[in-house]
Amino acid sequence: MALTGRTALLAALGSLPVGILAPSWTGMLAVNAPLSLAILCDYALAAPVRTLRFTRSGDTSVRLGDAAEVQLTVTNSSRRRLRAQLRDAWPPSSWPAGTEQGSSRHTLTVPPGEQRRLATVLRPTRRGDRQAERITVRSFGPLGLAARQGHHRVPWTVRVLPPFTSRKHLPSRLARLRELDGRTSVLTRGEGTEFDSLRAYVPGDDTRSIDWRATARQSAVAVRTWRPERDRHILIVLDTGRTSAGRVGDVPRLDAAMDATLLLTALATRAGDRVDLLAYDRRVRARVQGRTAAGDVLATVVNTLASLEPELVETDARGLSTAALSDAPRGSLIVLLTTLEAAPIEEGLLPLLPQLTRRHTVLLAAVSDPRITEMAKGRGTVDAVYDAAAGIQAQAERRSTAEKLQRHGVVVVDATPDSLAPALADAYLALKAAGRL
Repeated sequence: MALTGRTALLAALGSLPVGILAPSWTGMLAVNAPLSLAILCDYALAAPVRTLRFTRSGDTSVRLGDAAEVQLTVTNSSRRRLRAQLRDAWPPSSWPAGTEQGSSRHTLTVPPGEQRRLATVLRPTRRGDRQAERITVRSFGPLGLAARQGHHRVPWTVRVLPPFTSRKHLPSRLARLRELDGRTSVLTRGEGTEFDSLRAYVPGDDTRSIDWRATARQSAVAVRTWRPERDRHILIVLDTGRTSAGRVGDVPRLDAAMDATLLLTALATRAGDRVDLLAYDRRVRARVQGRTAAGDVLATVVNTLASLEPELVETDARGLSTAALSDAPRGSLIVLLTTLEAAPIEEGLLPLLPQLTRRHTVLLAAVSDPRITEMAKGRGTVDAVYDAAAGIQAQAERRSTAEKLQRHGVVVVDATPDSLAPALADAYLALKAAGRL
């Protein structure tokens, strides 16, 4: 049994000694007889908590930053009216700091044999699965002097998906893709393109594109036009090692890489290419492969990335390279979303690049810190000059590392978190336009 604030107030007004009630009836300390009787009767008339029945419904997934609503149906199967306070507990990251109490606490009245539906609105602040914890119910008597309290567990999981903020860049990249895809006829040449159609020769066209057999059958010179080859294989490799846990501003590097992954996946699948995903540090953390339908692969990648978190270990570059080679058929585009720091690249990745670039086109994308650019521009004070020197040195090291990668034939994209996704999409389209995909 639990005393309520109203009971304590009544006892104080009467200058009566109030004791703490134990869970059993015999544990009540002495108070005056009328108040004791009122408390006991109030407790006896409170609806039981153990016989309450609960069911859940509502959202099972939500994008980070959006709201999810989970309904809880309370059924009062007893013969007493339920007057209760209820707390539907969820993990702390289910709401922004300081907003949980108003979202998960409810006051309700349920007549005998009836039910009520309560709505708990979640606004998760982190990706991953949020699982409902226990439901705590405090059932009051008619006078509000005493209450029964108990707990129930009703499982429910809401998966918090990546926000995909770079979705806004998709329409403009799809328009460029349509141009490359032949809807607006363009002339491209090189390995990795498919024949599209014949048209009349225009001065300036590459003479190697002239179709002599077609020209012999007609009076005008005919040239072949090409469109980017479809059904190419793209393997996106996410480095989930310790460097991916570093925060650039308010965003972990891994989250920025995920956003770029989603935009590239959406774009490449619309182009008819097959997209696979590999997340690796010292072992495979996630893998998506064997999907061809555009809608299926994007939904699967989003769902897979939801629960992926950085691991505070050094990435095994040799293991990553081996896993990528085993997953990617010859002639694939391997997109490495990793760091551009000198030590991990020079000691881990550079020695292994020849075996990757010999069989595949390799594109490396990394998140740069805009704070370094700001530091490099600093002047006016001694501290600002020292910061500028540090910033310039960091920029020079990144440029040097990028040049070493480029000498091995790697395409490098180095961009801030906000611009990484569109920059990676542009690099993919540039490879298609050049006939390298």
